[in-house]
Amino acid sequence: MSARYTAVILRQFRTLLIAALLSVGLGLPALALEAPALKGRVNDYGGMLSPEAARTLEKQLAAFEQETTTQVVLLTVPSLEGDVIESFAIRVADAWKIGQKDKGNGVMLILAKKERKIRIEVGTGLQGVLPDITAGQIIRNVMAPSLKAGDNDRGIAAGLSAIMDATKGEFKATPADKKTAKKKKNSPYTLFIVLLVVGVVIVAVVGSSSRTAGTLAGGVALPLAAGVGLGAALWKLGLLAVLGAVAGFLISLLMRLFNASGGGGGSGWGGGPTIFYGGGGGGSSSSDDSFSGGGGDFDGGGASDDY
Repeated sequence: MSARYTAVILRQFRTLLIAALLSVGLGLPALALEAPALKGRVNDYGGMLSPEAARTLEKQLAAFEQETTTQVVLLTVPSLEGDVIESFAIRVADAWKIGQKDKGNGVMLILAKKERKIRIEVGTGLQGVLPDITAGQIIRNVMAPSLKAGDNDRGIAAGLSAIMDATKGEFKATPADKKTAKKKKNSPYTLFIVLLVVGVVIVAVVGSSSRTAGTLAGGVALPLAAGVGLGAALWKLGLLAVLGAVAGFLISLLMRLFNASGGGGGSGWGGGPTIFYGGGGGGSSSSDDSFSGGGGDFDGGGASDDY
């Protein structure tokens, strides 16, 4: 590689690095919320519960786990910040690993206060006794009425009680729910990953002949994958277009370097940033410092709805 070509690459890399640092310094919006810290069985980051209700639920869930080994955890958040609750739930499941590794016996109840959304994420070992149909009924028929009336304590407590009953085979879905419910086993990440891989391949192909074409392809591929696969908010697509263009440029640069040196074609990976979730709302959270997930498995089983 010539010294002149190396100097050009270094200047371009420096420009991109400065742009990235400026983006961080300006506090550009994040692509996705990261899972908050697991503080116990009740994690009321959204401030939706009274202190008394939070303490009572913590004791009930602890006793239930001792009796059955099944871990049931509550998480409330003030807002999804434009994220999709199914995607957020999977990230939390991956981080917390609720349930035992060899049993997959964990359940997470997640509520987003601002968006008024609920998600029941079910571990792989409990999907037979707590299928999507039953999870959906718990949200719609057990929790939503009280939550709509402003009685969060009652609605959340009723939902957790129904979840525990379902894992013991004591809660049954109604025939009407069985006819109308739709299973949604697949994680929303599946389509996103497929589209992103296709986009990377296209960027690598067109970028091998033109850095401009590769940059443009990257600027289109990333927001398209996020918009279609994850339902990303419109205000995020502009940032994703910039990040995709940078990734496309870098992939194109690598492809041209490999071609110039006689090597095989390479590929790159471009994606948006993820930030730590900042809990708001000032609600009470559980204080069981010894509590942690046991390595449970989740694959997107469960149900979501509004209230």
